[in-house]
Amino acid sequence: MATVTVKCPHCNSIEVICYGKSKAGIQRYKCKHCGKVFQLEYKNKACKPGTHKVIIDMAMNSSGVRDTARVLGISKNTVIRVLTKTKDVVSHTNTEYIEKKH
Repeated sequence: MATVTVKCPHCNSIEVICYGKSKAGIQRYKCKHCGKVFQLEYKNKACKPGTHKVIIDMAMNSSGVRDTARVLGISKNTVIRVLTKTKDVVSHTNTEYIEKKH
């Protein structure tokens, strides 16, 4: 029987326990060190680690909502939701950029 060492993607700790299954039937894990719950694989592309950062990066590089959704293979509603939740951070960044240019 093979064993797989599972590391927490948040703190890289190997102190991880099984923590039930998701609605899709995929095993969930919980880190004893930081308390975060995670999965090793995701069926929903929008839940994968790093997707939200890619959405914000594409928006900062003038990609539209539909273009971002098509490239990442996710719903446009997901793209809009992520951008809406992070609008304060993005608008603050834009203001700093504009002030530096002038």
